[in-house]
Amino acid sequence: MGALTDGVVHLASREAAEQGGIISGDNPTAYNASDPLRLWVIQVGIIVVFTQLIAAFFRKIRQPRVIAEVIGGVLLGPSVMGRIPNFTFRIFPKSSIPIFTLTANVGLVFFLFLVGLEIDLRVIRRNARSAFLISAVGLIIPLAMGAVLALPLYDQFVDESVKKGYFILFVAVAIGITAFPVLCRILSELRLLETTVGVVTLSAGVGNDIVGWILLALAVALVNASTGLTALYVLLSALAYILVLMFPIRMAYRWLARRTGSLESGQPTTLVMAVTLLLVLVSALFTDIIGIHAIFGGFLAGLIIPHENGFAIAIVEKLEDIISLIFLPLYFVLSGLNTNLGLLNNGVTWGYTILICVFAFVGKFSGCFVTAKLCGFTFRESGAIGTLMSCKGLVELIVLNVGLSAGILDERTFSMFVLHAIVLTFMTTPLTLLWYPSRLHVRSTDIKSSELDVPVLEGTSTLPGSSDDSMKHKFSLILNRVEHLPAAMVLAQLLQRPSRGTTAFHPLTLTGTEGSSEKEKEAISSPPPAYSPVSVSALRLIELTERTSAVLKSQEANALVTADPLLAVFRTFGNLNRVPVSSALSVIPEEEFAERVVSFAEEQRSQMVIVPWSYSGGGNIKDGSAAVHPDSMSPIMSALHNPFDSLFGGANNNKAAQTAGASGSSVLSFQYSNFIRKVFLSSPADVALFVDRGHHLEGLNTSNFTSGEYHIFLPFFGGPDDRLALNFVMQLCTNPAISATVVRVRKVDGGDEGLSRPTTVDQEKIIAAAANFTISGTAVGADTIYARDTQTQLASDTADNISWARYSSPASQSLPDVFQEALNRIHFRELDSSAPLHAILEHSLPASLGEVTRGKSVIVLVGRGRRLANESHKQELKTILVEHGFTGAGAELSKTLGDVGAAFVAGTKHTNLLVVQAAVSKDESRV
Repeated sequence: MGALTDGVVHLASREAAEQGGIISGDNPTAYNASDPLRLWVIQVGIIVVFTQLIAAFFRKIRQPRVIAEVIGGVLLGPSVMGRIPNFTFRIFPKSSIPIFTLTANVGLVFFLFLVGLEIDLRVIRRNARSAFLISAVGLIIPLAMGAVLALPLYDQFVDESVKKGYFILFVAVAIGITAFPVLCRILSELRLLETTVGVVTLSAGVGNDIVGWILLALAVALVNASTGLTALYVLLSALAYILVLMFPIRMAYRWLARRTGSLESGQPTTLVMAVTLLLVLVSALFTDIIGIHAIFGGFLAGLIIPHENGFAIAIVEKLEDIISLIFLPLYFVLSGLNTNLGLLNNGVTWGYTILICVFAFVGKFSGCFVTAKLCGFTFRESGAIGTLMSCKGLVELIVLNVGLSAGILDERTFSMFVLHAIVLTFMTTPLTLLWYPSRLHVRSTDIKSSELDVPVLEGTSTLPGSSDDSMKHKFSLILNRVEHLPAAMVLAQLLQRPSRGTTAFHPLTLTGTEGSSEKEKEAISSPPPAYSPVSVSALRLIELTERTSAVLKSQEANALVTADPLLAVFRTFGNLNRVPVSSALSVIPEEEFAERVVSFAEEQRSQMVIVPWSYSGGGNIKDGSAAVHPDSMSPIMSALHNPFDSLFGGANNNKAAQTAGASGSSVLSFQYSNFIRKVFLSSPADVALFVDRGHHLEGLNTSNFTSGEYHIFLPFFGGPDDRLALNFVMQLCTNPAISATVVRVRKVDGGDEGLSRPTTVDQEKIIAAAANFTISGTAVGADTIYARDTQTQLASDTADNISWARYSSPASQSLPDVFQEALNRIHFRELDSSAPLHAILEHSLPASLGEVTRGKSVIVLVGRGRRLANESHKQELKTILVEHGFTGAGAELSKTLGDVGAAFVAGTKHTNLLVVQAAVSKDESRV
């Protein structure tokens, strides 16, 4: 009885220990075949952290992510970390490798599916002749050189049990193949996809990649087959499967995508996604059971996915993160565990390793370089094409791993070829930049833009040019995010105007109905006005990231420019408001947004670049989760507010910022603020920044609906930017739905500057806080700083007086008729104040503007005034910032908006702001 009791107690205690886990002394790194999850999670965690840290470093030197992952795998293998005592035994024990290999290969199958998705066979049609010749010659010569190199390698390193023919074929494929996925990412990173060089290289890479995969499948079939007849059956089975997949299965898949509405909407349904995943797995299973590696099935499945309406991109977006961040690094580490650089321990081995690198690069480069030169490319363009085509990377590692698993390569030769792949991939980006710097880029004739055919009535024109030089006709509008659409629509309404001699119109006049007033009926029955000569070129900017979907978007920008919802909505709105709109789309790194805006303005010969800035209060406009601003005047206004709120966390919005999760928003706001300053700094045209704080939405739930009517308030201090603002007000007011108040402000002596009726704290506290508060030097980023001297300042003052007199004098008869009509809707005032910023804040209130603003949205228009302004407002601005709790915002506000614009952002809650800056020549010759 005692023995039985002891046995039960022992069994119970052992079970309790097992259930207690690490608390009971269990070692989580001990591999348990029946429960391998714990060690697998530890392995994945180490791999992800390790590769992310290395990728962060390599990103700074413009190297593709695959380099970091390959090197991370090598470092975690026996070459480096494996030399730490018990590291491999504890973290990557041999017993855990089968489960590790399984998950790595599942991830690889799905990654090859994404690679197949990236290959768009329509790309080959672009410059087809040049691409075909470069691809063919760039494959034949490396294959031949690889076969020659394989002979001494076989004699020196390979066991005689391996058939020489198989080894020669594998080495030839390893030397000749181009890593298409990595090539796409490098082309995107270097902004070459829009150039002729990029288009030809991409097309040649597609053909090269497909032939390389066919040769690899042939090699695997030969190795796995016991006889030549069996190999023939394997290849015939593979060919039959490809035909079945490409025709009946592809047609059935497209029918299902259309039947469920997925293809038209560009968003796959749950059923379509389930069928897609099952298709990948079944395809991988079939190619594996017929004797070809499962990865070929995943690759072939990707080729049949349609690319219309962004459908392929949507598929990729649903799969890419878990594959690229979790499963794919496992495969690189698996390769790294098989790579032992310690085996390269003598001069002969290193000599052959260097020879492999030389043969691989020279074979690819020479063939592609000479062919490109014969096809008419310049010396530098040919060098860039040859360098890009020599890129290796992930596909090379796959080939090598297939050879290792097939027993064709041993661990030493495998390590030699892995090192060659790392070296050649690392060389690609810097060599390409050396051959073909950005200043030499030539855009492909296949421009990624869409010029829409907008009907124009006889006698009007959409081309720039006017009898009055101050009128602007060509505008470039930048669209980054969906929350910019309301601001873009407001700007489209502001820019429209009737042609000379036409009947005045209301922007939102509806068709006549019973009960309309006589005035409305008369307007409706009058002949329709001609289209406005103003035209807008909209540029949609999408950030290029390391994601496969971003690369696909970059490749398919031609199609996306017509299907993009932001551009589609704005084009429609522009056409309804008689503003012809053309559109373009660029997928580039975020740090290059400003550079693209500048080049776009030059390409379009724009007279003004308009940048809207709206911000959803910490939420997402798509899902309606925007946080409610505490000072909102209506539910609609809660969706939009001051875009600086989350960044600056003023006294009036700290609670909102915390509620909305301002940390992520502040980063977003700072990045966009820096982008705006770069545009101000380098734009060849005038620039207008529209800070949309939602004020134009105020009347949507009240009886005071504005119906598209606006009142502009302009404080005129002087300088080139204010003169531009004054001219722009005149142009806007040619639209009968727009009126304006223009106040010329002069600063006079009158006591302490800027201490006019503080509202939030005592006056003495404001004085003390303002004295200790510094605006300059509290923010980093691009800034516009202009030198000035007495002569240029005097010339600027004279220009101010002339410009003011031209518009404000009732006797002025030199203006065109359209401006004479606009003057009837503009009220000119003059204001002298010792605290001018406080004064204009009070004068901009609807109560101060009077009846002229009834039923209208007020927009404040200011010159940025970062150069040649008559007065400095820094001291008074400091006081305003302290009054309203924006003590952390001074430098950012002032650098981005100028002193006057910063005062309006800090001192008003909902006023929309339009900040303009006159174009600056390189030698600053304009006064």
